[in-house]
Order: sequence, then C-alpha cells, then structure tokens
Amino acid sequence: MSLDRLTNILVTITLIEMMMLVGLRVTFAEIVATATSWSLVARAGVANYVLVPALAVALLIAFGAEPMVAAGFLVLAACPGAPFGPPLAAIARGNVSQAVGLMVILAGSSAIVAPLLLQLLMPRLGASEALRIDVVGMVVTLMMTQLLPLLLGLALRHWRTPLAERLVDPLELVNKILNLSLVGLILATQFQMLAQIRLRGFAAMFILLAGTLAIGWLAGQSGRDGRRTMALTTSLRNVGLGLVIVTANFPGTPAVSAALAYGIIEVLGSLLLAVWWGRQGRSAPPAPTASPGTTHNPDGRAALR
Repeated sequence: MSLDRLTNILVTITLIEMMMLVGLRVTFAEIVATATSWSLVARAGVANYVLVPALAVALLIAFGAEPMVAAGFLVLAACPGAPFGPPLAAIARGNVSQAVGLMVILAGSSAIVAPLLLQLLMPRLGASEALRIDVVGMVVTLMMTQLLPLLLGLALRHWRTPLAERLVDPLELVNKILNLSLVGLILATQFQMLAQIRLRGFAAMFILLAGTLAIGWLAGQSGRDGRRTMALTTSLRNVGLGLVIVTANFPGTPAVSAALAYGIIEVLGSLLLAVWWGRQGRSAPPAPTASPGTTHNPDGRAALR
C-alpha cells in the first residue's frame, strides 16, 4: 500500500472518529439553537462565502499566482465547514455546540454555493478550463465523513446517555493518537512538496490564514468564546471537500499541491492558535469573590455591609 493511500485512509478514519466524538459532547437542542440564530448564521455566511473568497482573490492577484496555483487556493476558499472546527473550538475553550451548528450549516450549504462561487471566480484568475464539479460526490463525502458520524454521536448522546458518557474518554484518547499519527504521516509524505514552496508562497498563505482568522473574529458574537469559535470556523476550510474538486478537475497539476499545502498550513496554524487560546483560558485568574458580609466598591476594594 502506498503512503498516499495510507494517508487517505487515515484521514477518513480520523474524520469519522472525530465527528462521532463531537456528537457525543453536544445535544440536538444546542445545534438547533445555533441554526435558528439568524444573525449568527448570516454573519457566518457573509464571512465564509463573500469575505474569505474576496480576500483569496485579492491576494492571488496581488502575488501574481499562476492560474493552476490560484485554482487550488480558490477551491479551498470556497469550501467552508471543515470538520476540524468543533474539536479546535473545544481546545480553544470556545463554544463547541455553536461550532458544530455552524459546521453543519456551512458544510451542507457548500455543496450548492461552492460550485456557483467557483464558476463565477475561476475565469477572473485565468483558470479558463471548464469546471466539472461532481455535486453528488461532494454530498457523499460530506455525509460519510462528517454528517453521519456526527448524527450517530448525537443519537447516542440523546437516547443512550450513560453509554455516550462512557465512550467519551476512550474516544478522546483514540482521537489524540489518530491526529498525532496523521500529522506525522502528512509531514513525512509531503515534506518534499512543502520544501519546494518559495518564501513568497508561504508569506501569501500566512497572510490568507491571518486574514480569515480576523474576518471570523470580527464576524463572531460578542464575547471571547463566540469570537474564538467563529474565527476558527472561518479559518478552517474543508480540505477533504476541496481535494475532491481539485483532483477531479485538475489532476496532476500545481492546483492539487497548492490546495494540499494550504490545507496543511491552515490546520496547523489554527491548531497552534487554538492551543494558545486554550492555555490562556486555563491560566486566567479566577474572578474575585466576596467573602460573606462584604460588598465590592467600584474601585475594587471590599467594604463591610
């Protein structure tokens, strides 16, 4: 078995296990609450389907990217709803149920919106080849690797709560092992490809990542948890779905390498930021509490009642 084939299998297993674990941690009611928050959904839609693609196009033009390289980046820019959003929101001490709700909405809508966006934007970047986007393949990928495992976890949480609670700890351990193995395997198999990227290319990718994080932060709900959640949801593009489109339309071209390279950078960069945010949350001092019989003046000094 080739290393590429092994990587694909490990990615699929990791995503399925990750989505089931996420489902065990939230409830249907929490997801519905996010889905029915029309203001939040609208901001997420504008951030992911308007501002992120616009930023990607502007950077690709500014850096003079070759058409096939531009195609790879643009495909990812048009595909939000990454399955890594909820786990990273948990690491960052964000709102996990909100991240799940946004992931479901964005992943589901991307099967319709992404092809339309790509048909509109590809010609602007010189990628004049006719796109043959397999919508059925996109839907199958989303269902098998994201939505069905998530629904299974949610169902266990709803109807078999004691079993779901017993499964969380062992699945967390499995998830850590799978993710560490996946990161190591991807870096080992793709090191040569990453080493060939010029400094200019890395600069463009880091600017795009920083820009998407800023867009998400500004689009998030007020409060630290909401902004962190939206920032990570927006920065993480759906690499699996993007590769389905890229490999079907531009096989063996720099578009595949570009999509894969940015996929690695965005996931690792977002993960490091989530870990940093999570450590900030753990190290934050607890709010001062008043002892019985005291109140606090506006200047923070305690006074006897």
